[in-house]
Amino acid sequence: MVEAVSEPWLPGNRRQPSQWNALFRWLVKLLRWSTLLAVLFLVGWGLAIEARTSYLQSRLLSRWAADMKFVVRPGPTDTIRFPKGGPYDRRLGYTQLPSFIGSLEGRHFVITRQAQWSLALDRFVDHGGYAIYGEKSRAGLQLLDRDQNPLYQTSYPQRVYSDFKSIPPLVVDSLLFIEDHALLDLQDVRRNPAVEWGRFMLAVAGRIASVVDRRFREGGASTLATQIEKFRHSPGGRTPGVAEKLRQMISASLRAYREGPGTTESRREIVTSYLNSTPLGSRAGYGEIIDLPEALWIWYGTEPAEADRVLTTPALTEAQRARKGEIYRQVLSLLLAGRRPAYYLNGDGAALTALTDSYLRLMASAGLISPPLCDAALAAKLHFRSELPPPQAVSYVGNKATDRLRAELLSTLHVPNLYALDRLDLTGYGTVDTAAQTRITDVLTRLGDPAYVRSRGLVGHNLLGSENPARLAWSFVLYERGADRNYLRIHADSLNAPFDINTGAKLILGSTAKLRTLITYLDIVEELHKTLGSLSQRELKARAAVAKDDPLTAWAADYLVKTTDRSLQVMIDAATQRHYSGSPSAFFTGGGVHVFANFERWENHENPAVLEAFEHSINNSFIRVMRDIVLHYEAQSGVEVDKLLSDADDPIREAYLKRFADQEGRRYLNGFCNAYHGLTPKEALDQLAHRTRPAARRLAVVYLTALPEASRVELGEFLAHHLPPSSVDDDTLWDLWRDYGPGRF
Repeated sequence: MVEAVSEPWLPGNRRQPSQWNALFRWLVKLLRWSTLLAVLFLVGWGLAIEARTSYLQSRLLSRWAADMKFVVRPGPTDTIRFPKGGPYDRRLGYTQLPSFIGSLEGRHFVITRQAQWSLALDRFVDHGGYAIYGEKSRAGLQLLDRDQNPLYQTSYPQRVYSDFKSIPPLVVDSLLFIEDHALLDLQDVRRNPAVEWGRFMLAVAGRIASVVDRRFREGGASTLATQIEKFRHSPGGRTPGVAEKLRQMISASLRAYREGPGTTESRREIVTSYLNSTPLGSRAGYGEIIDLPEALWIWYGTEPAEADRVLTTPALTEAQRARKGEIYRQVLSLLLAGRRPAYYLNGDGAALTALTDSYLRLMASAGLISPPLCDAALAAKLHFRSELPPPQAVSYVGNKATDRLRAELLSTLHVPNLYALDRLDLTGYGTVDTAAQTRITDVLTRLGDPAYVRSRGLVGHNLLGSENPARLAWSFVLYERGADRNYLRIHADSLNAPFDINTGAKLILGSTAKLRTLITYLDIVEELHKTLGSLSQRELKARAAVAKDDPLTAWAADYLVKTTDRSLQVMIDAATQRHYSGSPSAFFTGGGVHVFANFERWENHENPAVLEAFEHSINNSFIRVMRDIVLHYEAQSGVEVDKLLSDADDPIREAYLKRFADQEGRRYLNGFCNAYHGLTPKEALDQLAHRTRPAARRLAVVYLTALPEASRVELGEFLAHHLPPSSVDDDTLWDLWRDYGPGRF
């Protein structure tokens, strides 16, 4: 039997195969872990480089953003999307665009041009992003006249930084110290300003750790770029969750790379946009305060131009250092108040003072501000302006045309008030002739001068008498006829008050009634031309013979029989030359029998043509024209009026009475329903009493009719409440109770 004995390993001996396999596996494992560590190292190194330089982001995002375009093209488009929320989008009217378009289309406006989006922009917004375009820091209502000259123009905010160069460097440095230290670091020109990766990772870690302890949720990953997105487009200007934060970051990143992979100019623009768009509270009498320059003026009464000058000029004297410290403290306090505007700016100022002091010391320690400036700012006090400056006095007379256009827009767009209207990003094109409007306004204003009125021959018989012309209001409206519409050219009056005589007053004028009568008369002539113009002479004579109760139809038929030119214009001209007597007579109207007087006595003996009667405003001639119009419509109805009035058993008479009763009853019932709807019985009774003449007998009838079971004491209390004290004594009350008490109705 052979026994195998293994030799111990000695140097120089060969290894066995199993030992070589173990060594090989160990080397493979070592190589695998080394490779993994190398890969992780390279990935980490790459991510660190990318976080610092944003090289890949700049290439990918700039290409993506370059594809997000829009083109304004003729006609409407279905590719456009409208914002759904966000303070900026609401204030400028972008979220209301669908309702605005609907209201305008209801007034016969049409879309002539609209933006058409690229496929990339359309998909990005459809997936929840915010539209990428060059946003405005200022916007407002602009109205232009017929020559495209400004009639009215507003811009909100009223005070802004025009560009990055106009911002004092001290303001920029302070903002970056508070919010984003490395934003303007020019070492990496491709840097993504929307994401601060270190803060972002800390915020993510804090969210995870907050499952154990909610205190880890403190702090966030906001940058100036994402805060701008929040102020402008996030619902309510807030970040409700992680999804909204990611939406802000992606939208802000694409906006930063909109002009290419380099972000140097974009980062400067972010600083400018932030200072021009951060909300800083609101004040009664002014409204929302949007940006830093505006807030300086509204909260502290400091002119932005003065603040810029003081903060960029060396302070050489003690007074200059004190003023610079005061203004810098104001600026710093507003930059800090942007975190919680309502809390810091609407309170007593103690919290804002403490926060400002702490940051002044931090900035001095960091070398951002000099010790003298720090001391001056600490010594200064924050004094909120107690009252806003009074509004600038305006002449209502000179603004009647623009006020009329603004009122029309208010009604057409269903905007709640002029405050909201003026803040819309809206341009309106009017038809007013500014030069003519100015001349007419000047004349109307001068008509308040007695000497000017006399010089123009306006004083005398049937003109102005001895009354003071300054107490009179004058108005003038002029339209110009266009090819398919009439254009408002002048809209003016002399009343120096917000009230607009031309649109707000309800006037009853005889001359305008004559104009309406003339238009109705000529409309009937036009209809008769359409109806009779193609008939033969025999048919026309037959129509004239049966139209004994319709003078207008009889005249039209007779005219067409005799004329050789049956064109409409010639017939209209002939109708204006028909004669109507101006002699006084009794006329039956809807209000009964009336006798009308002419303005001049000589008109009583005239028999003028319609055109002449209109020119001289002869009353009785136009009353006769109106009578012919009534007779024409009565004849068109097919009802025999004489038979209807004379035969009490005519069934048509009963139908007319029912129709009249229904119309009258409906009108009064609707009025009563509108007046008393929603009131309690007591409130309704009190309102009815207020609408009744304050006499004891009348009020007693009202009360006891509504409450027939009421007692005499209750009646007395009701009368005492609605009549002067001691106006109803016991004897009078007993008489009223006897005449109208229970059982009398």
